[in-house]
Amino acid sequence: MIDETRRERLRQLPAVHRILSHPVCADLQRRAPRELVAEGASRAVARHRERILAGVASVPELEELARETAEWVESKLRPHLRPVINATGVVLHTNLGRAPLAESAVEQVVRVARGYSNLELRLETGKRGSRHEHVEDLLCRLTGAEAAMVVNNNAAAVLLVLRTLASGRNVIVSRGELVEIGGSFRVSEVMAESGARLVEVGTTNKTHDYDYERAIDGETAMIMRTHTSNFRIVGFTSRPSREELAALCRKHSLLLYEDLGSGVLFDIRKWGIGDEPTVRECVAAGVDVVSFSGDKLLGGAQAGIVVGKKNVVEKLKKHQLARALRVDKLTLAALEATLRLYLDEERAAREIPVLWMLRRRPEELKTAAERLAAAIRPASGGEVAVRVTPDVSQVGGGSLPAVELPTYTVVLEGRRWGAAALETALRTGEPPIMGRIHREEVRLDVRTIFPHELELCAEGIRRAFEQLRSRSRQPGEADGPVQQGRVRV
Repeated sequence: MIDETRRERLRQLPAVHRILSHPVCADLQRRAPRELVAEGASRAVARHRERILAGVASVPELEELARETAEWVESKLRPHLRPVINATGVVLHTNLGRAPLAESAVEQVVRVARGYSNLELRLETGKRGSRHEHVEDLLCRLTGAEAAMVVNNNAAAVLLVLRTLASGRNVIVSRGELVEIGGSFRVSEVMAESGARLVEVGTTNKTHDYDYERAIDGETAMIMRTHTSNFRIVGFTSRPSREELAALCRKHSLLLYEDLGSGVLFDIRKWGIGDEPTVRECVAAGVDVVSFSGDKLLGGAQAGIVVGKKNVVEKLKKHQLARALRVDKLTLAALEATLRLYLDEERAAREIPVLWMLRRRPEELKTAAERLAAAIRPASGGEVAVRVTPDVSQVGGGSLPAVELPTYTVVLEGRRWGAAALETALRTGEPPIMGRIHREEVRLDVRTIFPHELELCAEGIRRAFEQLRSRSRQPGEADGPVQQGRVRV
């Protein structure tokens, strides 16, 4: 039964047409369809009706209903795919789109997107061309390969290579390289989809050249060497070098294929970062075909890049599957512009965001963290403790899993709100800010925050604080800490 007090409150709820007449909603209808605004108003009324029936709220002011309507409509007008501030410290964060593009790549994408382009046209002759031509010469120059092509990601490249060059035949792989990476992508299952037959050799931690040679028979098409992505075996381990496997393949007239995973076009080991070989090293070692990602350590758009011997790559280009896996003009525009930066290593290190982030110095990061902390501390109102602390960043994206980069984070410790509530307010705010929860704190790593984003980030944090205060002030809702929780970055 509904008591008289609740009945009276329900009768006092404003009608939808009154909410639509409020100046906030009237202005909103100049930018949004009236039907959408009306739906928002109906939802706001329904929400408060449920709260009144539950006995946890009084009648809201017309202003409050108009504001709630506007918030809902704005959320529907906002693009679903939109920019996020990455404060996780994970440079290649798969969920956040991996590598940000260099400015020159963004500009080239815009130029190509605005009109028509010579995607499959040779301007010199006026005849039909190949979309691979826009980046092939650059890739060959940068890697030392004879030929190159691009598909839509490295998983597609693996599938194409195996389907074209080994379908119905055996492919020898070390047991220590049969990994599963993000999205349940397993080397063994992709091989099965390709029609190639997997032949496992060696043990988890040790595989020798004689293990490969013993497995070779008349059905063998290739030896495949696989990047272990975010997995490492350390200690009592060994596997043949590329040169040894290349010699073995030449001896038996087999192909040597390497799925390199994260493609590095120049040596980042000289910066003291990881132990990733460059693509050029793999080609020079005698590997017949190498595939790698365009949006990981290379720092470009999502793509699967294949380089290698000309006769091998030409077979891949002609396979029917290549058309299904091809990339569009925007990907090629971004990739070409990124590759051009690599012609000058100093410029690449300075202008490609991934490389710039990897090289950021601790003293620079400490300064940035202190600036951000100083900008948000006055808005904390004593309800959130703000401090700067040393920490470590990760490369991410299945690249360099054992590498930790020294960094500084801004730590937010809620005295009134829990870490989960703080993280949620940041993530659902405008702009969305992705941090990470460590114990009962939210940590914001400045390594992955661009300098031009610092003030925008500070504004977003201040709005998150105010949003939490506003929620705790809503009538009928209990103040105090929000239930703690964990989020996985």
